[in-house]
Amino acid sequence: MRKILTYLVLFLLFAYQTDSQSIEQYLSAPFPTDLTASPDGKSIAWIFNSEGERNIFLAESPNFEAKKITNFEGDEGIGLGELSFSPDGKILAFVRGNSRNSSGEAANPAQLQENTDFKIHLIDLTTLETRYFSPGSTITFSPDGQALVYKIGPNVYWKSLSDSSSQQERLFVSRGGSNQLSFSPNGEKLAFVSTRGDHSFIGIWDFEQKKLTYPETSLDKDSYPAWSPDGKQLAYLRIPNINNLLSFTAIKESNPWSIRILDMETMKAEEVWNSGTGPGSVVVWDLPAEADRLWWTPSGQLVFPWEKNGWMQLYAVNPASGEVKHLTKGQGIVEKVKTSYKKDELLLTSNIGDIERRKIYSLDLNSFELEDLSEKGNINWSPVRLEKGLAYLSATATRPAWPYIRQNDSSEPLAEEFFPQDFPKTLVKPLGLDLQAEDGFKTRAQLFLPPNHDATKKYPAVIFLHGGSRRQMLLGFNYSQYYSNAYALQQYFAANGFIALTLNYRSGIGYGMDFREAENYGAGGASEVLDLMAAADYLAARPDVDASKIIPWGGSYGGFLTAHGLAQAPEKFLAGVDIHGVHNWNNDIPVFDSWYEPEKFPEMAELAFKSSPMAYVENWEDPVLLIHGDDDRNVLFSESVELAEVLRKQGVEVEQLVFPDEVHSFILHSNWVKAYEASIDFIMKQIQKP
Repeated sequence: MRKILTYLVLFLLFAYQTDSQSIEQYLSAPFPTDLTASPDGKSIAWIFNSEGERNIFLAESPNFEAKKITNFEGDEGIGLGELSFSPDGKILAFVRGNSRNSSGEAANPAQLQENTDFKIHLIDLTTLETRYFSPGSTITFSPDGQALVYKIGPNVYWKSLSDSSSQQERLFVSRGGSNQLSFSPNGEKLAFVSTRGDHSFIGIWDFEQKKLTYPETSLDKDSYPAWSPDGKQLAYLRIPNINNLLSFTAIKESNPWSIRILDMETMKAEEVWNSGTGPGSVVVWDLPAEADRLWWTPSGQLVFPWEKNGWMQLYAVNPASGEVKHLTKGQGIVEKVKTSYKKDELLLTSNIGDIERRKIYSLDLNSFELEDLSEKGNINWSPVRLEKGLAYLSATATRPAWPYIRQNDSSEPLAEEFFPQDFPKTLVKPLGLDLQAEDGFKTRAQLFLPPNHDATKKYPAVIFLHGGSRRQMLLGFNYSQYYSNAYALQQYFAANGFIALTLNYRSGIGYGMDFREAENYGAGGASEVLDLMAAADYLAARPDVDASKIIPWGGSYGGFLTAHGLAQAPEKFLAGVDIHGVHNWNNDIPVFDSWYEPEKFPEMAELAFKSSPMAYVENWEDPVLLIHGDDDRNVLFSESVELAEVLRKQGVEVEQLVFPDEVHSFILHSNWVKAYEASIDFIMKQIQKP
């Protein structure tokens, strides 16, 4: 009997595992971030995260040969970011370290016996020597390049770059937090946002007079200060507070927001544009996902994002006449906006023209003409303008993110020698799908079929559910490392004899306001669970899928949906992998909404609980793997602890993987590998059960 079982296990392993490459190889390519250009467009820098070893790379004209200019070694679990060139391009500043939790502890998943707080460093680009500068983050060079302003905790500090003996000094005393630091063009003043909970002010610090003023205070959230090129005006947004609205619930209308301009001579402000009521009256804080939301044109107009037509796109207003122009048209969103050293263009990352990918556009701020700078069928993002060309990040369906440079109408990858030679070569191109849920809502999905797919066979299937929920999985490797890793695991599953489906459920981005703000989603009804059910039914109906072996997996919001699926419809699924998922909205919403105390809002709390997996947990029968880091600042670790307790009492099979001192998006590369290896082992064990 033992021999028969051994042969059976070997047969199943042979039947399902057709790729000899490990998941570690699928995650081996260095992931690029923080691509930035010098003010003259002659140099670029970026960060490669190579299996957890994070370093800065530099490439300079005319040849743009990449060279590593820092030497941090090993998978230490310390973040690296905020690359910033000095105005003269001779210094590159960066921040290394991790954020603190509510107890004031900086993340330290590698248990290093050192301080892992944020620290600012400077690289002399002439000698390539690196020196420690100060504790802190949120760095901004003064326009003359002689000093840095930065934050330590909620406070703003100043320190000279030229005087090595100078001490850092706190610039000013202000209640609340200080964010969105912005120098005036001549460097004489610093605008910032003073955040105070349900309202915020625009503050101005005068360096010469050493005086702090709040020129125009309000009951609203005044934000995103933008200096005019001559420094005579300061534009900003006035955004009304939205009281007692839970995060993760739909909102399409609110009190109108507006654009105001402050005259720096008279210190009087006036409204120059108003969103009006109805669609577009809500400011979507995570779109466009950059630091700025207002951009001056050379002629004195203001470009801004607005969702009036149901898509987050760009418009321009003439403050003098009030005339408004729609600049980006078509189905799709403008996701990110970057300025250019040329001063008369904006560089956009958008899915207009290719809704399942990302494209790069140049917006001419004189003519308002758009130029498509993308390669057809690729995923392009993070563009920076060079003196003679463009640098950007790019990915495809079969190759992960990589830095590219375009000169003379020809694009070439940078630092190609750092791409791993043993990266898998058998990746497949996913197919785009439309799915319709029981309530008629249409969603999008991507289907990965195994190489040499045989339509006469029946394959096990996995469903990946992204987090957020304000995310979009693309027809290729993602621009986020978290989701690039998830895409790689879907490819691994396909290579090992699975049909893998990735679901872009309602409440995600990329498909417009009505999709993102779907009725009754999240804590307002969890209507997106219907999309998961539609995905499961679609797979079960396919003749090449074994309907008894469908397994959902996902992290964060994806863990939330995985738990919902196993709790609401155990008959549709074999098992699930729930990575740092939310299980009771009433526990986790206070992490995002400090005002929310469930006992004070009984109607909200009742609906939020009914929208949670825990409301259906008594139906849960299927095995589950729970994965969580116990320093998670997004989803309480107790969410997994409590779910495990309840499921064990019900006799449900629970496996676990816990990472001490790890945060939500794992900092240690080794933890990504361990999490995915555990997921693979768990899923293989479930499908091999007799």
